[in-house]
Amino acid sequence: MRLKQLTDRVWIFPKEDERDRPVLGYVRGDRWSLAVDAGHSDVHVEDFYHALEDESLPLPKLTVITHWHWDHTFGLHAVKGLSLANELTNKHLIEYRERIEKEGPEFFLDQYDSIRVEYTGNRPVRVVPADMEFSGEVRLNAGNCPVRVYQAAAPHTDDTTLIEVADEGVLFIGDAILGDFPSGRRERRLCLALADAIKSADVHYCIFGHWGSMTTNEVLANLLG
Repeated sequence: MRLKQLTDRVWIFPKEDERDRPVLGYVRGDRWSLAVDAGHSDVHVEDFYHALEDESLPLPKLTVITHWHWDHTFGLHAVKGLSLANELTNKHLIEYRERIEKEGPEFFLDQYDSIRVEYTGNRPVRVVPADMEFSGEVRLNAGNCPVRVYQAAAPHTDDTTLIEVADEGVLFIGDAILGDFPSGRRERRLCLALADAIKSADVHYCIFGHWGSMTTNEVLANLLG
């Protein structure tokens, strides 16, 4: 699978349905590059990095996490450079790791067929938190490429992080617009709060974890409809 270039500085590694792999993002600055989300496993990370190498793009120095769910984070142990998540995301990851250590990984592997496919061959399940934590908002500059990383209330999880690349008109939203896991329910109050958080970003496109690129207006219509 090949990378898809969206703007001068932004690429995505497309989703894959069989293993329920979400979109991974890549932002190239003049000094260093960052990735958005760490993928489903170490193999997902390896496939992503091979795709970067095929395009002669440097591996990311930083990986930023949108939320704690396994398909976005269980490759954290395999990423190059440092990783960043909000404090709630790390809290959830540590709790999930402790549960696996106590109960074993079967409850996790049995949730979906896609997880069994991702972890075929009895490959170990490794859960680690991000190297660095933030709360609220942090601003980065990879070299003529400012990036705003900020928390937002959202219907999907309580630890949502949005990643804005304003000069490229792109906002990575992970799975934020989906319903709560596992109920699927979307609380109206949280949809409105997420819509406000998205409106605060000066962007034209949102990158949704299990779809790809959507216009900001499409995302807002989804949340407010």
